[in-house]
Amino acid sequence: MASDKIIELCFIKLMPDGEEKILQKRLNPGFSIPPFITQLTGISDADVANAPKFNEIAKNLAQFLEGCDLCGFNMLKFDLPMLVEEFLRANVDFKTDGRNLIDAQKIFHLMEPRNLAAAYRFYCNKELQNAHSADADTRATLEVLVSQIEKYNNVELKTDKGVDIPVKNDMAWLHKLSISNSVDLAGRFVYNEKGEETINFGKHKDKLVSWVLKNEPSYYDWFMKGDFPLDSKRKFTEIKIREMSNK
Repeated sequence: MASDKIIELCFIKLMPDGEEKILQKRLNPGFSIPPFITQLTGISDADVANAPKFNEIAKNLAQFLEGCDLCGFNMLKFDLPMLVEEFLRANVDFKTDGRNLIDAQKIFHLMEPRNLAAAYRFYCNKELQNAHSADADTRATLEVLVSQIEKYNNVELKTDKGVDIPVKNDMAWLHKLSISNSVDLAGRFVYNEKGEETINFGKHKDKLVSWVLKNEPSYYDWFMKGDFPLDSKRKFTEIKIREMSNK
Protein backbone atom coordinates (compact mmCIF):
# COMPACT_ATOMS: atom_id res chain seq x y z
CA MET A 1 0.00 0.00 0.00
CA ALA A 2 2.86 2.40 0.84
CA SER A 3 4.21 2.25 -2.74
CA ASP A 4 0.97 1.67 -4.70
CA LYS A 5 -0.27 4.41 -7.02
CA ILE A 6 -3.68 5.38 -8.39
CA ILE A 7 -4.07 5.00 -12.16
CA GLU A 8 -7.74 5.94 -12.40
CA LEU A 9 -10.13 7.74 -10.09
CA CYS A 10 -13.75 8.76 -10.18
CA PHE A 11 -15.73 10.75 -7.63
CA ILE A 12 -19.44 11.46 -7.74
CA LYS A 13 -20.26 14.33 -5.39
CA LEU A 14 -23.91 14.06 -4.43
CA MET A 15 -25.24 17.45 -3.33
CA PRO A 16 -28.07 17.89 -0.78
CA ASP A 17 -30.47 18.88 -3.60
CA GLY A 18 -29.66 15.70 -5.54
CA GLU A 19 -27.33 17.35 -8.05
CA GLU A 20 -24.31 15.24 -9.05
CA LYS A 21 -20.85 16.64 -9.73
CA ILE A 22 -18.47 14.14 -11.30
CA LEU A 23 -14.68 14.16 -11.37
CA GLN A 24 -12.98 11.34 -13.29
CA LYS A 25 -9.35 11.06 -14.39
CA ARG A 26 -6.72 8.57 -15.44
CA LEU A 27 -3.30 9.13 -13.90
CA ASN A 28 0.26 8.30 -14.82
CA PRO A 29 1.81 6.40 -11.89
CA GLY A 30 5.35 7.14 -13.03
CA PHE A 31 6.21 3.49 -13.65
CA SER A 32 5.06 0.62 -15.85
CA ILE A 33 1.65 -0.78 -14.93
CA PRO A 34 1.95 -4.48 -13.95
CA PRO A 35 0.34 -6.86 -16.47
CA PHE A 36 -2.13 -8.26 -13.94
CA ILE A 37 -3.40 -4.73 -13.22
CA THR A 38 -3.85 -4.11 -16.95
CA GLN A 39 -5.72 -7.40 -17.21
CA LEU A 40 -7.92 -6.44 -14.26
CA THR A 41 -8.70 -2.83 -15.24
CA GLY A 42 -8.06 -2.73 -18.98
CA ILE A 43 -5.70 0.23 -18.46
CA SER A 44 -2.26 -0.03 -20.07
CA ASP A 45 0.86 2.13 -20.07
CA ALA A 46 -0.22 3.62 -23.39
CA ASP A 47 -3.56 4.70 -21.90
CA VAL A 48 -1.87 6.85 -19.25
CA ALA A 49 1.26 7.93 -21.14
CA ASN A 50 0.02 11.51 -21.46
CA ALA A 51 -2.07 11.56 -18.29
CA PRO A 52 -1.11 13.81 -15.35
CA LYS A 53 0.57 12.47 -12.23
CA PHE A 54 -1.37 12.57 -8.97
CA ASN A 55 0.68 15.43 -7.53
CA GLU A 56 -0.35 17.57 -10.51
CA ILE A 57 -4.05 17.27 -9.71
CA ALA A 58 -3.83 16.84 -5.92
CA LYS A 59 -4.70 20.42 -4.92
CA ASN A 60 -7.68 20.61 -7.28
CA LEU A 61 -8.91 17.22 -6.07
CA ALA A 62 -8.61 18.28 -2.43
CA GLN A 63 -10.67 21.39 -3.24
CA PHE A 64 -13.29 19.25 -5.01
CA LEU A 65 -13.58 17.06 -1.90
CA GLU A 66 -13.51 19.91 0.61
CA GLY A 67 -16.31 19.57 3.14
CA CYS A 68 -17.43 16.22 1.72
CA ASP A 69 -18.24 13.07 3.60
CA LEU A 70 -16.73 10.03 1.89
CA CYS A 71 -18.38 6.80 0.78
CA GLY A 72 -16.97 3.84 -1.09
CA PHE A 73 -17.12 0.06 -1.37
CA ASN A 74 -14.36 -1.45 0.79
CA MET A 75 -13.19 2.14 1.09
CA LEU A 76 -11.78 1.93 4.61
CA LYS A 77 -9.34 -0.87 3.81
CA PHE A 78 -8.43 -0.01 0.23
CA ASP A 79 -9.51 3.20 -1.52
CA LEU A 80 -9.16 5.67 1.36
CA PRO A 81 -5.72 4.56 2.63
CA MET A 82 -4.38 4.71 -0.95
CA LEU A 83 -5.95 8.13 -1.57
CA VAL A 84 -4.56 9.60 1.65
CA GLU A 85 -1.13 8.14 0.90
CA GLU A 86 -1.14 9.83 -2.54
CA PHE A 87 -2.10 13.17 -0.96
CA LEU A 88 0.69 12.87 1.61
CA ARG A 89 3.25 12.09 -1.09
CA ALA A 90 2.04 15.20 -2.93
CA ASN A 91 2.41 17.29 0.27
CA VAL A 92 -1.29 18.14 0.26
CA ASP A 93 -2.84 18.17 3.71
CA PHE A 94 -5.94 16.04 3.16
CA LYS A 95 -7.41 14.76 6.41
CA THR A 96 -10.32 12.46 7.15
CA ASP A 97 -10.92 13.93 10.61
CA GLY A 98 -14.33 15.58 10.82
CA ARG A 99 -15.70 13.69 7.82
CA ASN A 100 -18.28 10.93 7.96
CA LEU A 101 -16.71 7.81 6.42
CA ILE A 102 -19.26 5.36 5.09
CA ASP A 103 -18.35 1.95 3.70
CA ALA A 104 -21.18 0.50 1.63
CA GLN A 105 -19.40 -2.87 1.67
CA LYS A 106 -19.50 -3.08 5.46
CA ILE A 107 -23.20 -2.23 5.48
CA PHE A 108 -23.75 -4.80 2.74
CA HIS A 109 -21.78 -7.52 4.54
CA LEU A 110 -23.69 -6.86 7.74
CA MET A 111 -26.94 -7.30 5.85
CA GLU A 112 -26.14 -9.48 2.81
CA PRO A 113 -22.53 -10.85 2.86
CA ARG A 114 -21.25 -10.73 -0.79
CA ASN A 115 -19.24 -8.55 -3.23
CA LEU A 116 -20.01 -5.38 -5.22
CA ALA A 117 -21.44 -7.19 -8.25
CA ALA A 118 -23.76 -9.18 -6.01
CA ALA A 119 -24.68 -6.05 -4.05
CA TYR A 120 -25.55 -4.26 -7.28
CA ARG A 121 -27.67 -7.20 -8.38
CA PHE A 122 -29.36 -7.52 -4.98
CA TYR A 123 -30.09 -3.86 -4.26
CA CYS A 124 -30.48 -2.41 -7.75
CA ASN A 125 -31.62 -5.47 -9.74
CA LYS A 126 -28.91 -4.77 -12.32
CA GLU A 127 -25.85 -6.57 -13.61
CA LEU A 128 -22.55 -4.72 -13.09
CA GLN A 129 -20.91 -4.08 -16.46
CA ASN A 130 -17.21 -3.18 -16.81
CA ALA A 131 -16.40 -4.23 -13.25
CA HIS A 132 -13.13 -2.81 -11.86
CA SER A 133 -13.33 0.31 -14.03
CA ALA A 134 -13.45 3.39 -11.81
CA ASP A 135 -16.59 4.92 -13.33
CA ALA A 136 -18.62 1.68 -13.31
CA ASP A 137 -17.63 0.75 -9.74
CA THR A 138 -18.21 4.30 -8.46
CA ARG A 139 -21.62 4.58 -10.09
CA ALA A 140 -22.60 1.14 -8.81
CA THR A 141 -21.47 2.03 -5.26
CA LEU A 142 -23.58 5.21 -5.27
CA GLU A 143 -26.65 3.33 -6.47
CA VAL A 144 -26.07 0.58 -3.89
CA LEU A 145 -25.77 3.08 -1.03
CA VAL A 146 -28.96 4.92 -2.04
CA SER A 147 -30.79 1.59 -2.30
CA GLN A 148 -29.43 0.45 1.09
CA ILE A 149 -30.75 3.60 2.75
CA GLU A 150 -34.16 3.12 1.15
CA LYS A 151 -34.27 -0.59 2.02
CA TYR A 152 -32.98 -0.49 5.58
CA ASN A 153 -34.28 2.85 6.88
CA ASN A 154 -35.72 2.12 10.36
CA VAL A 155 -35.02 -1.63 9.99
CA GLU A 156 -33.56 -3.03 13.21
CA LEU A 157 -29.97 -4.30 13.01
CA LYS A 158 -28.78 -6.91 15.52
CA THR A 159 -25.32 -6.03 16.79
CA ASP A 160 -22.58 -8.43 17.92
CA LYS A 161 -23.89 -8.03 21.48
CA GLY A 162 -27.41 -9.04 20.46
CA VAL A 163 -28.86 -5.53 20.73
CA ASP A 164 -31.40 -4.45 18.12
CA ILE A 165 -30.84 -0.89 16.85
CA PRO A 166 -32.78 0.83 14.03
CA VAL A 167 -30.86 1.78 10.87
CA LYS A 168 -31.07 5.53 10.24
CA ASN A 169 -30.93 7.63 7.07
CA ASP A 170 -28.24 9.80 8.63
CA MET A 171 -24.65 10.33 7.49
CA ALA A 172 -23.18 10.43 11.01
CA TRP A 173 -24.99 7.21 11.97
CA LEU A 174 -23.83 5.44 8.80
CA HIS A 175 -20.30 6.65 9.57
CA LYS A 176 -20.44 4.96 12.99
CA LEU A 177 -21.76 1.79 11.36
CA SER A 178 -18.97 1.77 8.75
CA ILE A 179 -15.92 2.87 10.70
CA SER A 180 -13.63 0.34 12.38
CA ASN A 181 -11.58 0.67 15.55
CA SER A 182 -8.47 1.63 13.57
CA VAL A 183 -6.46 4.67 14.65
CA ASP A 184 -4.76 4.92 11.26
CA LEU A 185 -6.21 3.95 7.91
CA ALA A 186 -3.93 0.93 7.48
CA GLY A 187 -4.86 -0.45 10.91
CA ARG A 188 -1.33 -0.56 12.31
CA PHE A 189 -2.77 1.02 15.45
CA VAL A 190 -6.23 0.30 16.88
CA TYR A 191 -8.33 1.39 19.83
CA ASN A 192 -8.93 -1.16 22.58
CA GLU A 193 -12.21 -1.47 24.49
CA LYS A 194 -11.21 1.45 26.71
CA GLY A 195 -10.56 3.70 23.70
CA GLU A 196 -6.78 3.57 24.16
CA GLU A 197 -4.40 3.34 21.19
CA THR A 198 -2.68 -0.04 20.91
CA ILE A 199 -0.22 -1.54 18.43
CA ASN A 200 -1.88 -4.03 16.07
CA PHE A 201 1.08 -5.98 14.66
CA GLY A 202 4.48 -7.46 15.45
CA LYS A 203 6.15 -8.05 18.79
CA HIS A 204 4.21 -5.31 20.58
CA LYS A 205 0.77 -6.33 19.31
CA ASP A 206 -2.00 -5.38 21.78
CA LYS A 207 0.35 -3.25 23.89
CA LEU A 208 -0.52 0.39 24.57
CA VAL A 209 1.27 2.80 22.25
CA SER A 210 1.98 5.04 25.25
CA TRP A 211 3.66 2.10 27.05
CA VAL A 212 5.86 1.29 24.06
CA LEU A 213 6.88 4.92 23.62
CA LYS A 214 7.88 5.07 27.29
CA ASN A 215 9.62 1.70 27.59
CA GLU A 216 11.13 1.33 24.11
CA PRO A 217 11.55 4.83 22.60
CA SER A 218 13.71 3.44 19.78
CA TYR A 219 10.61 1.69 18.41
CA TYR A 220 9.31 5.03 17.15
CA ASP A 221 12.50 5.66 15.16
CA TRP A 222 12.38 2.14 13.73
CA PHE A 223 8.78 2.64 12.64
CA MET A 224 9.44 6.04 11.04
CA LYS A 225 12.32 4.62 9.00
CA GLY A 226 10.33 1.56 7.94
CA ASP A 227 8.20 0.95 4.85
CA PHE A 228 4.94 1.95 6.52
CA PRO A 229 2.20 4.22 5.13
CA LEU A 230 2.74 7.94 5.68
CA ASP A 231 -0.67 8.19 7.31
CA SER A 232 0.39 5.59 9.92
CA LYS A 233 3.58 7.52 10.59
CA ARG A 234 1.59 10.74 10.95
CA LYS A 235 -0.79 9.20 13.48
CA PHE A 236 2.10 7.67 15.44
CA THR A 237 3.79 11.08 15.55
CA GLU A 238 0.58 12.73 16.76
CA ILE A 239 0.36 10.21 19.61
CA LYS A 240 4.02 10.75 20.52
CA ILE A 241 3.62 14.54 20.60
CA ARG A 242 0.50 14.22 22.75
CA GLU A 243 2.28 11.87 25.18
CA MET A 244 5.26 14.24 25.42
CA SER A 245 2.96 17.18 26.19
CA ASN A 246 1.21 15.19 28.93
CA LYS A 247 4.44 14.55 30.86
